[in-house]
Amino acid sequence: MRLTAVREHPVALHGGPANAVVNFAHHTVSLVAVVTDVVRHGKPATGVAFNSIGRFAQSGILRDRMTPRLMSAAPDALLDQCGRIDPAAVLAAALTDEKPGGHGDRAAAAAALELACWDLTAKLDDEPAYATIARHFGRTPAPAVAVYAAGGYYHPGRGLAGLRDEMRGYLDQGYDAVKMKIGGAALPDDLARIEAVIDVVGAERIAVDANGRFDRSAATHWATALAPYGLRWYEEPGDPLDFELNREVTAYYDGAIATGENLFSVPDVTNLVRYGGMRPGRDVFQMDAGLSYGLGEYARMLQVIEAHGFDRRFAFPHGGHLINLHIAAALGLGGCESYPGVFQPFGGYPDECAVTEGRISPTDAPGFGLEQKPGLADLITELTA
Repeated sequence: MRLTAVREHPVALHGGPANAVVNFAHHTVSLVAVVTDVVRHGKPATGVAFNSIGRFAQSGILRDRMTPRLMSAAPDALLDQCGRIDPAAVLAAALTDEKPGGHGDRAAAAAALELACWDLTAKLDDEPAYATIARHFGRTPAPAVAVYAAGGYYHPGRGLAGLRDEMRGYLDQGYDAVKMKIGGAALPDDLARIEAVIDVVGAERIAVDANGRFDRSAATHWATALAPYGLRWYEEPGDPLDFELNREVTAYYDGAIATGENLFSVPDVTNLVRYGGMRPGRDVFQMDAGLSYGLGEYARMLQVIEAHGFDRRFAFPHGGHLINLHIAAALGLGGCESYPGVFQPFGGYPDECAVTEGRISPTDAPGFGLEQKPGLADLITELTA
């Protein structure tokens, strides 16, 4: 088997929701394909993935650095012992001459390549990615994954009635837990938004997400205001690399804290569990393989949290898309995020993945099944033609 091409296309997200920090109107995602010389069903066998949602496409890094490294690598250097494209070897080649540290956009660029190789491997075996991943890591895949609907963004002109309608819509789809944004409005206004959603969903099934908006004083002030509600969790109160801030909030707030989606490496996660005050059996880890060098690095992150006494059932990957649904099912995680109403064409799941009592099962489509996703399937066809 030989790698014959790497293709990337930046895809604009539909719509323009906003959280407390970012307006997503101009955000993009890198859709990536790795093409081989193996012919299956009359076409070159191809793996497809993307770099998750929320960090912009990495077209330049892929075009100027990583793809040339892969295409100039000795062909056998990219293969495993069975003669197939090896995700770990592809990652290593893509990171040739990259210095340690600085785990920013290159972590997501590399992740898209590595995950596309997992999609390729599963397609070569004519099985869904969760089966391939579970077997590789010696696990039995879960039949279904707990999911929560992430929404509650700030939309111009949408008042409390519109927010309630949005949350009712998620319940009607089969979700039994939701997440909403905070920190983009004054505290009294956001508390009114939270109370409106409580009226629909119930406090214990609502998580709130500040997207790193607050400094230390504000983070603890909001913790005081949120505490009486008994919410599911309080997410990213401050800068994700300010571990002291996170520790102060966990010392101050009895409810669960969630963080990790903006940590892109094993050393970052190691520092979080050493210095961030995370509490076993309570707090939630949200690292995302698509933003952090791929599945191999993500699996090592799980090893880190478990070595420090945490349970992987408190891992809920960020991203709200099919790739993380397969990873959560394969690795026995607590669940994952879903974007049923935003960040199309990547967010959410195809119709074949029906939500039943807050749980979703991946389909048996080969690979990650991205070709089943409306809107995304046409883009994949264009990229791989």
